Amino acid sequence: MFIPESRFSLWADFIERSFLDEEFKELIEKGIINGATSNPAIFKNAILTSPAYKEQLSTLTGLTPKEKYEALAIFDIQKAADILRPLYDSKDDGYVSIEVDPFLCDDTQATIAEGIRLHQMIGRPNVMIKVPATEAGYGAMEALATQGIAVNATLIFSVYQALKCAKAFERAAGKSTKVADTVISVFVSRIDRAIDETLRAKGVKTGQMGILNAAEIYNEVQALKVPQCRVLFASTGVKGDEFRASYYIDELLAFNSVNTAPIDTIKAYVQRGDQRLRLPIPVQLIDSYRIQAVQAGINMSKVIEDQITDGLEAFKIAFGEILTTLE
Repeated sequence: MFIPESRFSLWADFIERSFLDEEFKELIEKGIINGATSNPAIFKNAILTSPAYKEQLSTLTGLTPKEKYEALAIFDIQKAADILRPLYDSKDDGYVSIEVDPFLCDDTQATIAEGIRLHQMIGRPNVMIKVPATEAGYGAMEALATQGIAVNATLIFSVYQALKCAKAFERAAGKSTKVADTVISVFVSRIDRAIDETLRAKGVKTGQMGILNAAEIYNEVQALKVPQCRVLFASTGVKGDEFRASYYIDELLAFNSVNTAPIDTIKAYVQRGDQRLRLPIPVQLIDSYRIQAVQAGINMSKVIEDQITDGLEAFKIAFGEILTTLE
């Protein structure tokens, strides 16, 4: 979905082969989504549970587990990119993301090499290479974007991470003859799930910190005005029934932004039909809530540090499970 006056886009946070053949096309034709994202956990669930991959797997003899994984994932990414290509050609996003091997997250040069290799193997201009926002990742993001490769900076929980990514993209734009499209993926709901139980016990309103943290990051990135760089809100699905299914889309509608969400969340948002911009949120409101959280015993620096560590570990575990199964 693209709301022209707000330049807000909605992407599907899901990739699976039979989905691409059917519902994915329908969502695009109806103007509901205009892009897609993937990660190792999404591919793990698809490859290990869907029968759609068995036929191709039977032909992948003599390959290493990682080569098998890449063959399966690249097929899907190419398919998604081809379906999205008309949107890309009309400058209505049309991107699909694929993440580099998460075990390379602390190796800049290996991440650069893998990003270039994946981009060349996929052979589609509307593919974003996903790079985790680690100290090694910032240099890789800059190098890839400098070469005109679209980059999705992922696993971002802090202003520090977001600004490091934005500055990397700003440097790349200054060095490149072709400025690459980039997004800075801020993870939202995971923060609330980590702290809401504590806040609830102290009588503090829940479901707020993830949104306010993301809103602060949005404010900081927007202020830099990096060419062709947008904030993308990720981890926007709701678990449980405390909040409405479209909560993290509704509350983060913002000018010049993207929200990537699970399919059920997207359907709930469309049904609700809310297109009112919610951001920016004044810094005074963000600071006021932070004070309440601190008084309730929340150490946000530690929460963010834990989320970054846990997020990377989850992607590594998912990737490792894929490789083990494909041995």
